Amino acid sequence: MADLSTLARPYAKAAFDYANENGAVHEWEDFLLVASTVVNDKSFSTWLDNPAVSAEHKSAALVDLYDSQVAGDSDSAFKQLLGESKDSRYGNSISYPKVSPQLNNFVKQLAQQERLALLPEVYEHYRRHKAISLKQLDAYVTSAYPLTDEQRQMLQTRLATSLNASIVIHESVDPSLLAGATIKVGDKIIDDSMRGKLQQLKTQLTA
Repeated sequence: MADLSTLARPYAKAAFDYANENGAVHEWEDFLLVASTVVNDKSFSTWLDNPAVSAEHKSAALVDLYDSQVAGDSDSAFKQLLGESKDSRYGNSISYPKVSPQLNNFVKQLAQQERLALLPEVYEHYRRHKAISLKQLDAYVTSAYPLTDEQRQMLQTRLATSLNASIVIHESVDPSLLAGATIKVGDKIIDDSMRGKLQQLKTQLTA
């Protein structure tokens, strides 16, 4: 039997192709992120596997959750999750539309074909299609201290220029670096941390 990633590919491609042609790439991506997070929850996953629950009920649960928790007016953990995925500093102030009829139909088809469990893999493949289409790269930056707005903008501009691509920065903090930062883009790693420089010096002295 094919693995989940292989099974998810055609669904992800169909989803991205439609969303891209209809100017809804970000809306579909937002839903897929939230839906994949929910599906990864153990209790919800068990509920999905229950044959007594109809496909229509399962798809409706995901859509209703998104419409109430994300498209609704109140703050929620899912809105915070979406804000973090966009590397946004606007938090919960972003406004999200409700699930469109076309996206709703896509979820119904997944449910009817018993493929809702594929949503995490569909989301990952969808993001790859988006990155290729937009020539977008993820840069994972680990710094000794949180980046300032000025540092973040400068880093994003330099990476975009050198890589000739749109850059999405994902930040984390590791005090053990002492100073500076490490940057990972694809399989390339740039270590400009103090810890890395000290390690290089130690290697040179013991060579």
